[in-house]
Amino acid sequence: MRLTEITYDNARPVDGYGPGFFRIGGQVIDGPVTVMPSGIAPWGGYDDTAALIAAADKVDVVFVGTGAEIAHVPPAFRKALEVAGMGVETMSSPAACRTYNVLLSEGRRVALALIPV
Repeated sequence: MRLTEITYDNARPVDGYGPGFFRIGGQVIDGPVTVMPSGIAPWGGYDDTAALIAAADKVDVVFVGTGAEIAHVPPAFRKALEVAGMGVETMSSPAACRTYNVLLSEGRRVALALIPV
């Protein structure tokens, strides 16, 4: 079996998460967070779409982590991002973190919006 070290260039992978926090690129963030090519920022939840929409020219898909369990996102949230030209994939936060890291390592244009577990 051959192991290859994953490199992320200048991107920030999710290193870990726990009750109420995420560790992203070595930095611990409490509460909901967005991770985009422009950086890491606190997230105000489903009504807070401005920063995500501002990144639309650099992001093809946003992975939305809905906490410990998968849940539907509000239709207005999904529509706002889709109108801006981004795909929206909803999953539990752990699954969103894993999926984001894999696609980030492939150089894909991805972002995260996460609610803690």
